[in-house]
Amino acid sequence: MQNKFVIEPLDEGLADALMEKINLKTKPPGSLGMLETLACQLGQIQQTLSPQICQPKMIVFASDHGIALEGVSAFPQEVTAQMVQNYLAGGAAVNVFCRQHAIALEIVDLGVKHLPAAEGLVSCKVAESTQSFLQADAMTPAQCQQAMSVGADQVSLAAKQGSNVVAFGEMGIANTASAAAVMAGCLNIDVAECVGRGTGLDDKGLQHKTAVLQQAMAYHQGEHTPEQWLAKVGGFELAAMVGAMLQAAQQRMVILVDGFICSAAALVASQIAPLVTQYMVFCHQSAEQAHQRLLDALGANPLLGLALRLGEGSGAALAFPLVQSACLFLNEMASFASAGVSREHD
Repeated sequence: MQNKFVIEPLDEGLADALMEKINLKTKPPGSLGMLETLACQLGQIQQTLSPQICQPKMIVFASDHGIALEGVSAFPQEVTAQMVQNYLAGGAAVNVFCRQHAIALEIVDLGVKHLPAAEGLVSCKVAESTQSFLQADAMTPAQCQQAMSVGADQVSLAAKQGSNVVAFGEMGIANTASAAAVMAGCLNIDVAECVGRGTGLDDKGLQHKTAVLQQAMAYHQGEHTPEQWLAKVGGFELAAMVGAMLQAAQQRMVILVDGFICSAAALVASQIAPLVTQYMVFCHQSAEQAHQRLLDALGANPLLGLALRLGEGSGAALAFPLVQSACLFLNEMASFASAGVSREHD
């Protein structure tokens, strides 16, 4: 697979100008903490001292995973299709949070079994499901490229519609297993260090999931590129998020990164094109046990720590108001000069 994405580095000179503007606001220097860093990042991404949020978009990618048939999830595979129906009916957490914050929501089917076409569903099926990667590749290189292209195309469409902030969610029973395997392969670490309880496995279930993934990683052992790991042990929705993130960075959009699974996609994207992380806002640290290590590998400092483990973009939607606040204080907060407020003593 060829990397067709061209991502520009952020302007450090503009960062200096943004920080000067931030430091002239009526507050002690640095007193808004991470919000100041975020405001500077938003300005750099949009190449302006006055960044704006336009038509934020949440894209939830859904697909089934063959590895689910190995008993690595607390829920049966048919829940993927059932949850997609729930999204379409407006009843999931991500629906609630997107409505709350006026974020447009789109659901994309890349390979969910027994899911017919429906109003509001974007159907881009690569296949009915990935293969179980216990003793085979989850997908072919062509399927992986197709899924990445679906993600990129959906972001391009959002940009044409005026969006400059995009968040991603996912739905796919057993996709924490895929994310753990992708993380282990890309970081060259033992998969046991990457496995968590997902949607709520008990100790016995976690032990079984770990054993299955260790067997799978032994089968796939070797030197592989990030894209190859994605095809071998990933999922269609993971691949779509990788392509979507790379496309969003190429188009200088703000990327809101959700939890563990979305961060695994971010890891692959960052190994394909390291500059992509400059466009990413990491929204939260999840309760999945390996997420902190994954965030550390990405050099990420997440905005929230709410012990979430839902996925589907819920954490990104919850963090979105902080992105709004970063823009608003930068644009609307008075300066010492405009407010007639004395600055600190030299």
